[in-house]
Amino acid sequence: MTLKHAKITDIGINLTNDRFNKDRSESLQRGLDVGVHRHIITGTSLATSQSALALALDDTLPCERYATAGFHPHNASENDPASWQQVSALWQHPKVVAIGETGLDFNRNFSTPKQQLDSFELHLQAAVELGLPLFLHERDAAEEFLELVSYYRSGFDKAVVHCFTGSQAFLLQLLELDLHIGITGWICDERRAEQLPSAVKLIPGNRLMIETDSPYLLPRDMRPKPKSSRNEPAYLPYILQRVAHYRSQTPLELAEQTEATVDDFFKLPRG
Repeated sequence: MTLKHAKITDIGINLTNDRFNKDRSESLQRGLDVGVHRHIITGTSLATSQSALALALDDTLPCERYATAGFHPHNASENDPASWQQVSALWQHPKVVAIGETGLDFNRNFSTPKQQLDSFELHLQAAVELGLPLFLHERDAAEEFLELVSYYRSGFDKAVVHCFTGSQAFLLQLLELDLHIGITGWICDERRAEQLPSAVKLIPGNRLMIETDSPYLLPRDMRPKPKSSRNEPAYLPYILQRVAHYRSQTPLELAEQTEATVDDFFKLPRG
């Protein structure tokens, strides 16, 4: 699918992932060719946050690029004082536009729940102090997630719960806290997106953004099906089209709407 007369931003791409090593520039160009003109590169650890910024600054790559910096809940155990200090320094760079990816993931517990809670709280406190938006992750930890976010909500400006896959009830709780929502190719998988098609209708237009989360979450309903299981920027229009369908909007309407939201959320210059 190619967008005509519209540009869209991928707010969550794991461009530091090894699966992009062989064709990182080409992958970005394929996305640009179908209208994906801008990317927010996700940082999930000290190393990937540093790499995300380096990629955002790499003039040899196509597209407009920015980065996030933080510790994913899986990497919360790495969040020691020395590493925290180095990640904190990245937030001073104008190309780093959000704190995170951070949050809670009690599904796999690669870091203990306590490590995750402690790390998440540090990120929330940093957002209060710095005024940067938050890039959030939640899985199987809704109660604890809501408790911490609610406690700090009056102090920080904006936050997006990226790759939202939850229930309508959880969505309404997030919206009540005035949070933004990121939708991925999860919505293109009828086996896993049971409540998402109806829930996505409830998201106010000025709080909805889209993302690939590539190389993960290849849209399952793409036809013809790609030979590789790797997701990439060029597939973001498929996600846009699916979300627009469930919201009874045209892809062009949704593209323009999400672009305005991205500009406002990340405080980016309008193209």
